[in-house]
Amino acid sequence: MAWLDGKRALVVGAGSGIGRAVVTANAVTGAFGGLDVLVNCVGIFDFYRGIADIDDDQLDGAFDEIFAVNVKSQLACVRAALPELRRSGGSVVLTVSTSGFYPGRGGILYVASKFAVRGCVIALAHELAPRVRVNGVAPGGTLGTELTGPASLGLADRVLGSAPGREQDLRDRTPLRVALTGEDHSGSYVFLASDRARGITGTIVHSDGGTGIR
Repeated sequence: MAWLDGKRALVVGAGSGIGRAVVTANAVTGAFGGLDVLVNCVGIFDFYRGIADIDDDQLDGAFDEIFAVNVKSQLACVRAALPELRRSGGSVVLTVSTSGFYPGRGGILYVASKFAVRGCVIALAHELAPRVRVNGVAPGGTLGTELTGPASLGLADRVLGSAPGREQDLRDRTPLRVALTGEDHSGSYVFLASDRARGITGTIVHSDGGTGIR
């Protein structure tokens, strides 16, 4: 039996990747006018740009673009859904990233934005308790991701998942030697959104092949 049976869920960023896998995992559908679960899986990547690789104009544009997608969109979704979530005693699951904990898995702006999402999880969990639970999932590198770069850096057409040798690279850099897919990550979202996690809030689940123990 699906863990989210009977719950009304909105998955933002469900067109591909992890978001699509979360929807498929429980065949969840979303509609306001009743909402129990909000999941946000949107994101944009900076392809390892360091601070020395970005000029002043690029910094302004890329900062605004990356933080708007990776951070502001999460807050905007929660704010819009909050009245229904409070009525239902619902749950929010935000997408952090391994890059929100460790350097070397993204450039300065991507890493900074994902650290900000960690803060959003903790602050929202504190603010919205006891009616609404807020947790996060920190996926590691993912096969088949359609994560693209910011237009302000000329990277809007570059797709992270299409990098040559990506599967072997992902295996080589995780202690479990796994190259995870959106389907592998989806179970963490489903668990946190379900009543089986009713005592959990302000927590981030690491679905990353054991990156933190290297």
